[in-house]
Amino acid sequence: MGAELKIIQPADGDVLNHHDGVETADALRITVRGKVQGGSAVTVNGAPASVSGDTFLCDVTLLRRRNVVIAESRGERDEILVWCDRGSVKRYRFSVDDNIEFLKDLGLNPGAYASLFDHWYLAFWREMHRQYGTKIHINIYYQTEGFDLTQMPDKWKEEWQENATWLHLSFHALQDRPERPYRNATYMQLAHDYDLVCGHIRRFAGNEVLTKTTTIHWAECQKEASAALRDRGIEQLIGLFWVQGYEGPCTTGYYLSREQCEHCDSRGAWFDRETGIMFIRCTSVVNAIEVEKIASHLDERTSMPQTAEMVELLIHEQYFRKELSCYQPTAMEKVRAALDWVSEKGYKPVFWSDGFLGTPAS
Repeated sequence: MGAELKIIQPADGDVLNHHDGVETADALRITVRGKVQGGSAVTVNGAPASVSGDTFLCDVTLLRRRNVVIAESRGERDEILVWCDRGSVKRYRFSVDDNIEFLKDLGLNPGAYASLFDHWYLAFWREMHRQYGTKIHINIYYQTEGFDLTQMPDKWKEEWQENATWLHLSFHALQDRPERPYRNATYMQLAHDYDLVCGHIRRFAGNEVLTKTTTIHWAECQKEASAALRDRGIEQLIGLFWVQGYEGPCTTGYYLSREQCEHCDSRGAWFDRETGIMFIRCTSVVNAIEVEKIASHLDERTSMPQTAEMVELLIHEQYFRKELSCYQPTAMEKVRAALDWVSEKGYKPVFWSDGFLGTPAS
């Protein structure tokens, strides 16, 4: 009877860095741990493993960004794929969801804005970029009451392009309501909405502002529908994978199981090779936290080495809008508090589509 063989650690799809092993100038050396029935001999990538009881250990050197690790024993085989984030440093990005109102302001009254940054909302984000170096990613809708993207002129296209090194736009959803619009969406529905929004982004802002990263409204869609995004060049999705304190599935983790979401939340990023999508953990929904608690919340969310390297900060446009019932007078203060924290802790501003998850390509 053949051996029952399973690699336990790292997990398939893990993104590994110097916290997971020993890093050199050209490699990352990790220890692979697994289970094997009956203490049978095991090799990992051709090297003999140390076997004790039903457990095996073997040191493996990862030389590439993308690495396959193969354990073999008595004709049985187990394989995982892991990513090597060699050269990883502490880094962060700020994303803003549910955006349409500032575009409505611009689109319905273009004569009032000689520059994009004559609008108070974009002026605020430019100030954050100038003060902290922050890179801002804005996820947008196609329409809201009294406005859709067909009414957005291209008069500021060159200005969007000139600022694309720190300001990105991407698809979020067709519109704000109904809630959870892509929970049961088909491939064709998500493809249609994505193409509609991004087609207009290209028209009024240029390809330069588009990116390989986005957050779907409510961070939820079926696996089949997610393929529509991957087929259109989206490689990374932001999710809220925290499942502690409640039972049932994670409803802001796309199509991932509760167990997969829990694993995602224990690391900065995790790759599903079945769909080819890299899931990035949202560290903090800033608008959901009181100003004075933001620093301690971020301390807690980055307390483990595997969660400390990549920080995704998130806020929503509606909390900046005085005319809306959900307006938070402290929204800008919350942004500053989060940016003060990442700056004081030595985090570098990046886009996740830069290099490998914000780490320079090598």
